[in-house]
Amino acid sequence: MANIITGTNENFNEVINGELPVLVDFWATWCGPCRMIGPFIEQLADEYAGKVTFMKVNVDEEQELCMRYRISSIPNLVLFKDGDVIDQSAGARPKQQIAAFIEQAL
Repeated sequence: MANIITGTNENFNEVINGELPVLVDFWATWCGPCRMIGPFIEQLADEYAGKVTFMKVNVDEEQELCMRYRISSIPNLVLFKDGDVIDQSAGARPKQQIAAFIEQAL
């Protein structure tokens, strides 16, 4: 079972500054493309367990984080390493493209 952290304003900085790279999925329950890539994110969280931390941030609940990272469209994947943004990708992507996106941090 995928171990995906629910991102909040309270835990966000601690998680992105952890030892592992972090993939943050900015999403919403009403977003069709977000629901489409959700299973891919869960599968990749299992496949990259121990190598990458996965976090999901609900844009409706965490608007301050969305403003901080200028999230204007979802789904939006943001890749962090050592607390810094490495790359960002908006829109739904196939699982293989998301995996290649993650590989940048390894």
